[in-house]
Amino acid sequence: MLHDYPLLILLAPLAAALPTAFPSAWIGRRAYGIGVLAHVLAFGLAVWVLREVGTPGHDPFRIFLFPSPWSRLVNFELSIDRLAAVMMVLITGIGALIYLYSVRYMQSERGRGWFHTLLALAVFVLLCMVSSANLLMLFVFWQLLSWILSLLAYNYSHTPTAQGAFRTFTMLRLGDVAFLAGIVLAYGLYGTLDFDPLFSRAAGDPMLLSLFGPESGIEVGGPTVVALLIFVGAMSKSAQFPLHMWLPDSLYAPTPVHALLHAGIINAGGFLLNRLAPLYGLSPAVLHAVFVVGLLTALLGASMMLTQNDIKKTLGYSTIGQMGYMIMECGLGAFALAVFHLIAHGLFKATIFLHCGNVIHAARLDPRFPPKIETSEPPDFSLLTWLTGFTTTLILPLIILLAAHGVLNITFRDSQGVVIFLFFSWVTSSQAILTLYRFRAVASRKVAALMLLTLLLVVSTYLLAAEAFTYFLYPAPGRVSAYFQAAALPGGLFDAVILATALFVILGWTLIYARSHGRSIRLPEWVGELHVRFYLFCMNRLYMDALLLRLGRRFARAARWPERSRLFAPVLSLIALGLVWPALGRAADLPAPTLAILAASALLLPLFPFHGVYVTALTRLPGYGPVLVALLLPAAGFYGLVHLLPDLPPELLGNVSRLALIGALYGTFRALMQDRPKRLTAYAGLVFYSVLWWHLAAARSPTPQAGVYAGSAALLTGGLFFAFNRLEARYGDLGADPGIGRMGGLALPMPRFATMLGFLVMATVGLPPFGLFSGFIGMLLNPPVTRLIETPGALLVILLAWFGASWYLFRMMQRLLFGPHRPEILYEDLRPTEVASFMIVLALLIGLGLAPHGSLDASFLADGYRTAMEWSRWNP
Repeated sequence: MLHDYPLLILLAPLAAALPTAFPSAWIGRRAYGIGVLAHVLAFGLAVWVLREVGTPGHDPFRIFLFPSPWSRLVNFELSIDRLAAVMMVLITGIGALIYLYSVRYMQSERGRGWFHTLLALAVFVLLCMVSSANLLMLFVFWQLLSWILSLLAYNYSHTPTAQGAFRTFTMLRLGDVAFLAGIVLAYGLYGTLDFDPLFSRAAGDPMLLSLFGPESGIEVGGPTVVALLIFVGAMSKSAQFPLHMWLPDSLYAPTPVHALLHAGIINAGGFLLNRLAPLYGLSPAVLHAVFVVGLLTALLGASMMLTQNDIKKTLGYSTIGQMGYMIMECGLGAFALAVFHLIAHGLFKATIFLHCGNVIHAARLDPRFPPKIETSEPPDFSLLTWLTGFTTTLILPLIILLAAHGVLNITFRDSQGVVIFLFFSWVTSSQAILTLYRFRAVASRKVAALMLLTLLLVVSTYLLAAEAFTYFLYPAPGRVSAYFQAAALPGGLFDAVILATALFVILGWTLIYARSHGRSIRLPEWVGELHVRFYLFCMNRLYMDALLLRLGRRFARAARWPERSRLFAPVLSLIALGLVWPALGRAADLPAPTLAILAASALLLPLFPFHGVYVTALTRLPGYGPVLVALLLPAAGFYGLVHLLPDLPPELLGNVSRLALIGALYGTFRALMQDRPKRLTAYAGLVFYSVLWWHLAAARSPTPQAGVYAGSAALLTGGLFFAFNRLEARYGDLGADPGIGRMGGLALPMPRFATMLGFLVMATVGLPPFGLFSGFIGMLLNPPVTRLIETPGALLVILLAWFGASWYLFRMMQRLLFGPHRPEILYEDLRPTEVASFMIVLALLIGLGLAPHGSLDASFLADGYRTAMEWSRWNP
């Protein structure tokens, strides 16, 4: 047990989250003191663990937590190596400072205790993520982090804040879909999700995938596709272009949230690339793509930062640019340099955001703050300062490079790693020296001395500290050089990047020289026009908001046509039946009872185009009728289908799979256009059960994962309809169409209902530890299903349907809880008996999510049903 003491690092923030989760009347100031002490304890233990794992010859800590629901695949286990230990020290250190700062900063705000609970939970989830022993466990906490991040923004009931949180959830969810696709593909190719076996198998047998079918002749290596899909997830979390838009929109949240976000959460992309560095080292093409995305993000982020006039937006776009630098370093193979960068940036941004909070509070209290800076005449031009800056930022680094090349006989093209370290130190020192040059009020000799000292400090820090990080994180001989070789750019391109940077530095100092002498450089008119347009382009955030708004309007107009058309559904149904018509001849050979049970299952467990009974019953029955329908109809259909599956011909199951894919797309499309919560939830049920039909047709036998998924889907749809029933019982139809869908602002007057609905939606959109997520992941990683990676279109449809369900259900919750408040309504919260009903549903969902169904044999459920049917046949 003494060997498991690193577990206390995770338990300490979790313990800090518990006292502040209770109502404020139950807790006092001691609860926050306990939270501070818990975070300090976690930081001290993290430092000790870093010392232990950094000892030469010390193996990583391996701590078994508990069996996962997918125990045949992976278990929840901690693996704390050097990379995890470094990240844990950073997370706990920054988390302790932010928690301590927030105690006083948030003391007059509503929801202070809940805010501190979420803050501590975010630290706990981050620690679990960086210490995960396998890819699936990492994804579980990656998912939870997305949800907690969107919840933290809801501490202020402010419309732009709610809109920003919704965009945050949407952008992060897009990355999660690609991340999950990469996990499914990795398991289908290599049969494991544990890091070390996955890396060794990918290196030993890369495998080739046909992108457009075996006959296309276009094949790509398996590691390339897996690494690229996972990189999309890293792009969303680390705000890489074009998935960067969520970060500026989240700036209305409390300042401590941004301190944690910009110092810890947004670094998740860099950590993920470092954790999977052996996989990325197998694919130079993906590393080049990572480099391009990082370079583009760094340039655009820095450019947008220079055009902002708001302190938090300036810092936000600065973070986007710095994250671009971090990703670019990973794309160049300098993975350890990226870790060094994210640590330095995290410490800097945490400090500056906390100071930013003080500045904002001071400006609100005193309208004269910050004081207006009086303009004065610029001092005389100093040739000494200008020559010192020009020499230190350009000529001196080139001399160092040439000297190293001549003395050490290093060929730059064969050792880009050395040049990369010098290149980034050169760029960083140039930025610092250009800033120092603006302090012209200081004597020129002092400024020149500071410039030389800055160059020496930055270069020595990069060469010594970054090199120490490199050999600390990757001590295996030859591994670092292998990464650099895999990421090596073509010689001409690499030289062009360095030359372009040198030209920009020369241009900057030339403009400074000309402006200091009162001269102007004559440029063509088109250059001036281009400068103005580029400024407006960056100031308006690349016009991406307008682009998304225009695309959204066009999509809405296009989507309303089939919603209004009476012919769309029948025509689509005829097309679907035409696709499965060849298999109907085989189905005619089946016994009549079998056909009857199959038809009944398609009606009760909704399968497109036979879903009308399910949707009509849910949307038109009064009272508790929809709740009973949501619970009983799918259960009866699933019971009959499981009994039939082993006896159905493969051709028929293949056509059922096609119908399920069409149903998933159709249900997603119809749900996106619904304003009434009941109709939205009914079509969401069609999506959920279409995914179930697809899995069962692909597996061709009942699986425990399918049972968990089906039971969870029934409980969730029933729970949502129970919530709508309680609202209608209190407020009626509330007038005009769409009725209850226009009711909003329930979060404050109905906190119990808001909490229960939030948990239900959390479970419905597929987040752990609830059963829908567990069953969905188990179905995707089922061996018969993962063999379908040769047809990636089906997997794409399923994952897009999963994203669609997340999107429209989260939007429904947002409208109900944070919509416009209606003062003419006398709100009434849930009674204890109603809360108890929700708690039972949530407890069942958590029980299904934690049940170890992955260890059961796939035929267990079918054998049980056969036994029950035989028993009922002989014992009527």
